[in-house]
Amino acid sequence: MRTANVRTIVVWTLVALVAAAGWSVLALARGENVSAAWMVAAALGSYAIAYRFYAKFIAYKVLKVDATRATPAERLDNGIDYHPTDRRVLLGHHFAAIAGAGPLVGPVLAAQMGYLPGTIWIIVGVIFAGAVQDMVVLFFSTRRDGRSLGQMAREEIGPFGGAAALLATFAIMIILLGVLALVVVNALASSPWGTFSIGMTIPIALLMGFYLRVLRPGRVSEVSLIGVALLLLALVAGRWVAESSWAGTFTLAPSTLVIWLVAYGFIASILPVWTLLAPRDYLSTFMKIGTIALLAIGVVVALPDLRMPAVTDFAKHGNGPVFAGSLFPFVFITIACGALSGFHSLISSGTTPKMIQKETQIRMIGYGSMLMESSVAIMALVAASIIDPGLYFAMNAPSGAIGTTVQNASQVVTGWGYHISPADLAQAAKNVDEASLLSRTGGAPTLAVGVSEIFAKVTGGSLRAFWYHFAIMFEALFILTALDAGTRVGRFMLQDMLGNVYRPFKNVSWKPGLALTSALVCALWGYFLWVGVHEPLGGINQLFPIFGISNQLLAAVALAVCTTLLVKSGRLKWAWITGIPLAWDATVTLTASWQKVFSSDPKVGFFKQRSVFQDAIDAGKVLPPAKSMDDMHTVVTNSTVDGVLSAILAVLVVVVIADALRICVRHVRRPALSTLSETPYVESKIVAPAGLIPTREEKEEEAAARDVVVGVQAGD
Repeated sequence: MRTANVRTIVVWTLVALVAAAGWSVLALARGENVSAAWMVAAALGSYAIAYRFYAKFIAYKVLKVDATRATPAERLDNGIDYHPTDRRVLLGHHFAAIAGAGPLVGPVLAAQMGYLPGTIWIIVGVIFAGAVQDMVVLFFSTRRDGRSLGQMAREEIGPFGGAAALLATFAIMIILLGVLALVVVNALASSPWGTFSIGMTIPIALLMGFYLRVLRPGRVSEVSLIGVALLLLALVAGRWVAESSWAGTFTLAPSTLVIWLVAYGFIASILPVWTLLAPRDYLSTFMKIGTIALLAIGVVVALPDLRMPAVTDFAKHGNGPVFAGSLFPFVFITIACGALSGFHSLISSGTTPKMIQKETQIRMIGYGSMLMESSVAIMALVAASIIDPGLYFAMNAPSGAIGTTVQNASQVVTGWGYHISPADLAQAAKNVDEASLLSRTGGAPTLAVGVSEIFAKVTGGSLRAFWYHFAIMFEALFILTALDAGTRVGRFMLQDMLGNVYRPFKNVSWKPGLALTSALVCALWGYFLWVGVHEPLGGINQLFPIFGISNQLLAAVALAVCTTLLVKSGRLKWAWITGIPLAWDATVTLTASWQKVFSSDPKVGFFKQRSVFQDAIDAGKVLPPAKSMDDMHTVVTNSTVDGVLSAILAVLVVVVIADALRICVRHVRRPALSTLSETPYVESKIVAPAGLIPTREEKEEEAAARDVVVGVQAGD
């Protein structure tokens, strides 16, 4: 035992030293080249320590997860929504569901402020806020038959604050789904490679689900090998298809992709979870984690330097071309999912608590998955920070700021202090087989360029274009897995809301109810997507500017519910674990909401932007990004809608927080008045490990359980 303890101390001391070295170099280096490997070291070392110590402390000391307690998946197993799922498959599903556009795009955009602010928030934010939120929501939802976040708020906070939470969470969910779907459409609209490869994941997932359910139950390793082999074949075949006469068949128009996405979202939402959703998400996780791991290895091997400054002038003055606003609060809003995401709380109170086998797996799936997503965000920030800063700003600044030619772009970007020649801009586009990289806003193309830069250093420059287009397809796959799970969760949320009025909806697997609510959810986000695809300034494009703030406001609701439940369940002394992140998130997000509504800067404030464009309409002028007077009127409408919605959502969140505070104070003063909606204890009969790799004791327990089953069968 002493030897084991010494070995453990040595290992964790080394991990701590690696993390400390990484942080020291990032924080103190000035004026010299800094390798991106130090950012990777700081991140991975910090994640390891947080998972080993902080997450374990919360799971076993604060939440007191109980391995003997049956989960909803075991008690309510119906093979549709409730289904005990192998922890490895569920880890893949949960990670794929939460890892949408945010961790890929947000950090890329936040690189405008320099690499250091984003690095600090991504790592510190996930350890103390994002991963904590995901794990605690998953725990409390599991104790409540997988209730949605809004329904938990209604039951634990009260009808007033609960109604505000239900309304806010569902409205934000529709916005998030529409935005995610738009990113997928933009990524696949001209990519036969991506469309074919991603389309093939559906039949592969169906095969995997049938294999695990019918052919070889429990053979996760076997089905994993089969799935990965078929996925790699689909990826390779996708490139063949793109270069063949079939390319036209898989080159779909945006409107066609919208129809396919809505149909897929509906089907994935109503099918039993084991048939398509869980195996497809599990399958995609191999590609996601594999790619991110290869990126990290590529950084360690190639040792590219961070070319973006640690802190840029735009962070100091708040006048950046990528997004307007000061470092506080907007860098936190922009990064969003990589550090703290309200969307995750909907998955943690949606599909996952209905599938988890044991409470002891909550740490790995809730906290561990969020650390995995944060690692994606770090690699995205690395990819954006190793490319030429001049190219970064030329790609991410709108055409209205830099023009449409490489000569104009070079001149403007050089004026910002980041020199890049017209020839360099033209060559960068040629390297990845693109006609132009100017104003390729949204973050995804920049990430693809960074990925191609890292991989090309390892495999050779001749493959740079291949890696660029691979990264574009990779991003679409990343986002689509959040869309299908999100649609199912949206269905759960709507069923919970309607169940308060008509009781049969309370049964989330009631077939008429699940079909109706799935159709309504798909119709809502599908409508905004359809309009957004056909009108550059309409539909979901209208709501895109409030995507980040909505997501962070949702996190405030989740943390308020978590804090209330910690207090009411007798864990008052541990309420700071979610209370401090709640205070920080509320401060950041409500400040951002205030500025977006009332700022006098038209680049920041919605109502000021409305005023400026209305004055221009009155004067007969057309201002960018509008190209006609009709566009000018659309901008005025959009600014008004965004300003009003931002204010309404902020007010709803304030109502939730205030009501939660009232309930907490009342409980402290008069505990007898509080009630909990926690499901009564039922003993579990499932034997399953808590972590990815079983301990010796868990292996022995599993072996004993198998012996009992064999003995019973022999007796029969």
